[in-house]
Amino acid sequence: MEPPSPARQSFRGILLMMAAGFGFTLMDAVAKYLAQSFPVIEVAWGRYLFHALVLPLIVGRYGGFATVRSNRLWLQLLRSFLLLGSTVFFWFAVKFIPLADATAIGFVGPLILTALSVPFLKEKVGRRRWAAVVVGFFGALIIIRPGPNMAQPAALLPLCSASCFAGYAICTRLLSRSDGWATTLIWSAVVGLVVLSFLVPFHWQSPGLSGWLGLALLGGLGGASHLLMIFAYARAPASTLAPLSYIQLLWSTALGFVLFANFPDAWTLAGGFVIAASGLYVIHRERVRRAEAR
Repeated sequence: MEPPSPARQSFRGILLMMAAGFGFTLMDAVAKYLAQSFPVIEVAWGRYLFHALVLPLIVGRYGGFATVRSNRLWLQLLRSFLLLGSTVFFWFAVKFIPLADATAIGFVGPLILTALSVPFLKEKVGRRRWAAVVVGFFGALIIIRPGPNMAQPAALLPLCSASCFAGYAICTRLLSRSDGWATTLIWSAVVGLVVLSFLVPFHWQSPGLSGWLGLALLGGLGGASHLLMIFAYARAPASTLAPLSYIQLLWSTALGFVLFANFPDAWTLAGGFVIAASGLYVIHRERVRRAEAR
């Protein structure tokens, strides 16, 4: 049988990435729903617990226990803590503010990553990309509207989440030079589960059957979405898939309206547009820079 053409492979990658984005947004919506009844720490613990149940399958399929061995253990631990922080901060945010608002603000993460890539990855960032980063932060300020009468102090939480995400992405890029993706995925799940298992007894609220089903759904969505994203990047270039992450703004707006009767106001829509436009411009300039380098 003739293998699929590059164009068909890229198209499959795009579909997989869109499905992953929807899965991640649905996971955040389920977390927002559960956080109305259970502590956020317990919700996050459930997500890591049920996500970790698939680890034996990964270990068995991709090299056995040798997969667990990391060549840069401390960097794996730092990455795992940053990923955990990004998740917990974001879910604390959606507990108090609309899903679309938190998602829009959280998308300053790639812009923070651009800024951090200079000192940590020794990348060169030109004036145009620096300008896009500044514009993106201005978009976040439009949504947050800081001042004495700040619209919602909890809107700062997605910024904390985005900062953790940027550090996590830096660590991921550094680890890609020494560890395989399966090793990184395993350490992320195990470290998060261990840390939250120490914290959850202080926040425990016994869930009924529906609560356990919700936590299982949360973990299933997280694990499935990560796998879809991995499969997407195996079929299409990162430069093709990166802009699709902004489709999550549409998913979060739609789910927020359907599930929670929240629709973003004009400030959120304007700020989200500014953040998305600046992020897409950064991606465009990255493509141009790589083309010039080639």
